[in-house]
Amino acid sequence: MNEKKEVSIGLIQTAVTKDIQENIRKTVLLVRKAGAEGAQIVCLQELFSAIYFPQYQGLDASGFAETIPGETVNLFSQLAKELGIVIIVPLFEKAKDGSYYNTAVVIDADGRLLGTYRKIHIPFDKLFYEKNYFKDGDLGYQVYKTRFASIGVLICYDQWMPEAARINTLMGADILFYPTAIGWIKGHVSKDGDWHNAWETVQRGHAIANGVHVAAINRVGEEERLQFWGGSFVSDAFGKVLKKASSDNEEALVVKVDIGMNKMIREGWGFLNNRRPDTYQRICK
Repeated sequence: MNEKKEVSIGLIQTAVTKDIQENIRKTVLLVRKAGAEGAQIVCLQELFSAIYFPQYQGLDASGFAETIPGETVNLFSQLAKELGIVIIVPLFEKAKDGSYYNTAVVIDADGRLLGTYRKIHIPFDKLFYEKNYFKDGDLGYQVYKTRFASIGVLICYDQWMPEAARINTLMGADILFYPTAIGWIKGHVSKDGDWHNAWETVQRGHAIANGVHVAAINRVGEEERLQFWGGSFVSDAFGKVLKKASSDNEEALVVKVDIGMNKMIREGWGFLNNRRPDTYQRICK
């Protein structure tokens, strides 16, 4: 039987300009809108306040970097406390030792910082030159026990890795959040197939294989040669898309999920109980 446990989550997708303060201002307005519509856990998109600077190979991006805590984190900490909601804030982090990371900060509903996740899988492809800007995340995988649910946070390229989703699930995550910045390269015709369909399908697959809810948050708008496809969505624990945002509008997508479904799927299908870790050594080679 499914013992219901409902949680409302909000996904904030925006178009980003070079005006950092304007990006923050409109994001705050959309967080307030999501909170007014009942969202209890709100997640922003990857590098939410900055242009997607990794599309350039040699840009000086230090002006986008922030410390934790810092001005932006403090702002959203106060907002989380005011609204009584959890907020996930992805940003470009400058660490105390001068290293730079692609990071997400998790703030609980009382304004406390629960921790930070530093993106572990860093891509290096045409117009996605992230290894030029970010060190590999060094804090490992983490699951955060917020006021409303236990959540895992992974960032963009992490979403292609089944191991990351599985580890977060085994650590107790009810919902996996994937703040993202992904889209099409203008003028490029892919020989692989439909990138957007693959992006959505792989995350729905993580939901099914792990019996966990998945929330993907992606930006919209054009930035030089990239056309971000939005399409932020929430999938239930058996891969059904519950609600999806548009491909081009700035939105606060609010979705009520039943995380009690996770246990039903896991017990019914046995994906976790019937694992054979003793046979998985090659994964680590």
